[in-house]
Amino acid sequence: MPLREAVPLLERDGFVHAVPRRGAVVASWDSKVIDDLFDVRLSLEVGAARYAARNVAKGGSLDRLNVALDESQRVVQAGDAYPIACASTAFHEAVVETASNDLLLRMMRTISGRITWLFFLTSGLPADDAFDDHVALRDAIASGNERVAESVAYAHIERDRQPTFDAMREQLGQPMPAGRADDIDAV
Repeated sequence: MPLREAVPLLERDGFVHAVPRRGAVVASWDSKVIDDLFDVRLSLEVGAARYAARNVAKGGSLDRLNVALDESQRVVQAGDAYPIACASTAFHEAVVETASNDLLLRMMRTISGRITWLFFLTSGLPADDAFDDHVALRDAIASGNERVAESVAYAHIERDRQPTFDAMREQLGQPMPAGRADDIDAV
């Protein structure tokens, strides 16, 4: 793919920002970008968990979630940060796939790259905890109870918001405040 075609796709997915007459620059992370990504994930993935539970209650398959969990377990045991980030994102995509909603899946794919990037940047966070949350989310979806699946998805995503801010601050060598800060320097 020629670069002139790739840059608009990278910009659409949030990896670069086009600057008129100067080209493209790699996007940076700040508190608003991180909060925005968490907020979008809550909006999209909590609903997807609900629809996935509904779909499973009607006889839908958990195969994609189980495959994603197996892969996550394998890479978490290996301990390599980038495959862990990719597998974690793949699990979240599998939740959306299990919902059997093509539009939700297309929307998820537009943010999946940013999710993987942030997961990689914060790879110091405990991967075992995230894996345990993924097992709980799969089990909630398997129960077919929409409200339980929503609650578990919400708790899983929101639980990582503050540790993500803390990890990003730590990378920059900044102090880690007790509460969610208004701003962190760009990474």
